[in-house]
Amino acid sequence: MKKDRDQGLPPAAPSPFAAAMMPAGLPDIDRITDAVGLTRAQLAAAIGLPADAFHAINPGDAVATQARVLELVEIIGRIESWAGGAPSAMAWYLGQPIPAFGGRTAEAMVKAGDATAVWRYLDHIAVGGFA
Repeated sequence: MKKDRDQGLPPAAPSPFAAAMMPAGLPDIDRITDAVGLTRAQLAAAIGLPADAFHAINPGDAVATQARVLELVEIIGRIESWAGGAPSAMAWYLGQPIPAFGGRTAEAMVKAGDATAVWRYLDHIAVGGFA
């Protein structure tokens, strides 16, 4: 995802959702779930992790878990202003079929390990492209 941002595209405006990050840049799972209105198990499912992914570990201790959560935080943070807030952005992430992805949702793309494609799509939309 950083690769796309390094290609000269304007960065997204800072997001109120960014408050869901701890000072060290690690995701605060409880703040994230509160912001988007999901349980820990629902959040885990939305990023392709087992329901108990956040119960036994500190997200900062598991690199793969942390990476998935950060992908979600970046996507939701990027769209929350035009979606009408973090809960609406999460609803878009979970349920809006995206024609450019053959009708798959952002959730399906992230679960498949292709969050970068979602970022590229959002960059395309941000500069006036069509869905």
